[in-house]
Amino acid sequence: MSYESIIKNIEDAQLRENPFDFGVGDTVKVSAQIKEGEKTRIQVFEGTVIKVQGHGARQTFTVRKNSNGVGVEKTWPVNSPLVEKVDVVRRGKARRAKLYYLRDRVGKRAKVKEIVK
Repeated sequence: MSYESIIKNIEDAQLRENPFDFGVGDTVKVSAQIKEGEKTRIQVFEGTVIKVQGHGARQTFTVRKNSNGVGVEKTWPVNSPLVEKVDVVRRGKARRAKLYYLRDRVGKRAKVKEIVK
């Protein structure tokens, strides 16, 4: 048995049964567990998905929001047990895979167009 097949078996065991359905440009609410001392609580982080990278067990996504005039970005592994759920607030129309240009924009200019169905 090769190392690649052993690593693939371990990674496949860590995948989620029900993967989240979101993409770049979507506005999402990420409910993540936060551990403070002995206690754990769920904290909600709402913002725009600016990138999804990797694949399989190593896939991550980054969400950006403006908080009191300061841009805040957080990155989570998609398959992390600390991420309880990801709710899509609105679908965004993104024409590229990484929305780094949103870092330079403030206010209405930092919005992504919504997909109307």
